[in-house]
Amino acid sequence: MSASRAPATPPDDIEVLHEDAHLLALVKPAGLLSVPGRGAHNADCLSKRAQRRWPDALVVHRLDQATSGLILMARNASVQRALSTAFAERRVHKRYEALVHGPPPEATSADGWAEIDLPLIVDWPNRPRSKVDHATGKPSRTRWRLLEHDTATGTARLALEPVTGRSHQLRVHLLAIGLPIVGDTLYGPADGAPRLMLHACALRLAHPVTGQPMALHSAVPF
Repeated sequence: MSASRAPATPPDDIEVLHEDAHLLALVKPAGLLSVPGRGAHNADCLSKRAQRRWPDALVVHRLDQATSGLILMARNASVQRALSTAFAERRVHKRYEALVHGPPPEATSADGWAEIDLPLIVDWPNRPRSKVDHATGKPSRTRWRLLEHDTATGTARLALEPVTGRSHQLRVHLLAIGLPIVGDTLYGPADGAPRLMLHACALRLAHPVTGQPMALHSAVPF
């Protein structure tokens, strides 16, 4: 089964990690769009489901359809602008976990983190794919750290921190260093996995109204 066909939650079943008068923190399942796509068959999405329950919910950022995990939504236009600015200025700390094919190389830093610094650009003839392009690509950086290596399955679990936010950045960066994500039907090998094994598991930010620090965590489902 491809990642885009992974079972989605029922329309009224939304996992809520945080709710207040200003913002929502929701968990998007794999296979569900963040916002509506083209055509009636792509109308179902997290934003529409949220707006049925919270009519004032506004989109701030997105995850790929195949990726699961944390998404913030604002509850008024001023908070939407504040959160959008915080993301653009990299004041929202994001962490993902991924299951990848192949043993990763050893990190060279003392804290176990390594960095991928490869410029990316949308591969227009092959949309929605992106690619590494040293001539015209935009600067793109991803930090990664090994969490677990399973020699029996030839897979590894990684913590990922995107410094920039390019389209498909984590998927293309990991592919570029020989570590395609398990279940990635767009970039990786056919492996029979039921979904893309990539989950947005944590967000850290200052609350856009109160300024209080927020640390949101979503359990990794694989």
